[in-house]
Amino acid sequence: MPTKEITEKIRIDRWLWAVRIFKTRNLATEACKKNWIKIDNHPVKPSKEVCTGDIVIIKLGPLQKIVKVDGITDKRISAPLVAGLLTDLTSPEAYEKAKSDRLNISPRVLTSKGCGRPTKKQRRQLDDFLYPE
Repeated sequence: MPTKEITEKIRIDRWLWAVRIFKTRNLATEACKKNWIKIDNHPVKPSKEVCTGDIVIIKLGPLQKIVKVDGITDKRISAPLVAGLLTDLTSPEAYEKAKSDRLNISPRVLTSKGCGRPTKKQRRQLDDFLYPE
């Protein structure tokens, strides 16, 4: 039984993966669980079905991308064909602001060894100091 390539409704996590917004379907599912995906300004679960005409808001780091669903497919398609399945409604100013915000994000603070939680050696030294035999 051949599968249909074009359907009327599809799960939001599968559609996000098929139109190459997320690299894997698992990443799309996690984004839905973290409320980074909204349809018509309502957070959705990964099993929510999306249909043509829906407005999807996707949080990608500092960027809030807004797309309109123009077509639905249940298979991952090539990048040039994605343009026919969605319309990007995000303003160019939002892209510029997100680009500048990415540059301003502070890098992860690296602590020197021994700060915070004690190492195994330090625990042994503490035990010897606190509980001498």
